[in-house]
Amino acid sequence: MKIFPAIDLKDGKAVRLTQGDYSKVEVFFENPLEVLDYFNSNNSENLHIVDLDGAKDGSTQNYETIKSIVENSNFFVQVGGGIRDEERIKKYLDLGVNRVILGTIAVQNEAFLIDMIAKYGDKIAVGVDAKNQKVAISGWEEVVELDSLDFCKRLSDIGVKTIIYTDISKDGMMTGTNLEVYKKLKEFVKSDIIASGGITYKEEIVELAKENTYGAIVGKAIYSNLLNLKEIIELAKPKEA
Repeated sequence: MKIFPAIDLKDGKAVRLTQGDYSKVEVFFENPLEVLDYFNSNNSENLHIVDLDGAKDGSTQNYETIKSIVENSNFFVQVGGGIRDEERIKKYLDLGVNRVILGTIAVQNEAFLIDMIAKYGDKIAVGVDAKNQKVAISGWEEVVELDSLDFCKRLSDIGVKTIIYTDISKDGMMTGTNLEVYKKLKEFVKSDIIASGGITYKEEIVELAKENTYGAIVGKAIYSNLLNLKEIIELAKPKEA
């Protein structure tokens, strides 16, 4: 299983929100580049970047910060937040981003999503943000009448290779993640699933890896030293038979 340390960007700074609430912002690094050394020294190979300003209003004010991160690292980088047209997709891929995550637009415009998958294949992922098992969009500010598990099944059926499933109620709460939902998804979704939202304990990493989950995103728990990044990367590796 792949571990994706998360950098959430707001106003060019690395921050974390609690339950996606833009009024509950905790700044961890004024300069997000500082965290790259930490990720490097702890054997990280992957990076999950969220443009929170982009997710909320589609703005591009964190683009230069993302550009600096990509240019100054050798990670496999996936980026999400405010990517709602092909121009932005192309801009990120041309920059060297390995995978872009579509959120709001994937909910609102399936034809566009199918077109982008046809053009860019597995470089397109979809982020499914769930609140009480309903899909949330626009930086989690709006919840639509769409069952999140049904939506994942649909995404899998139309050929989405990777789904990042976030349980908003768990995100940033440091109380653990929703392991049950990931077990459920494995039963009927062919896509690779990346677990996100509230991963706090190393036992959860072990459990997710045991279920053959493709990846796990960790944020606040590593910034708050509740999880040791190097240790969980080791725990996530396949065990020798």
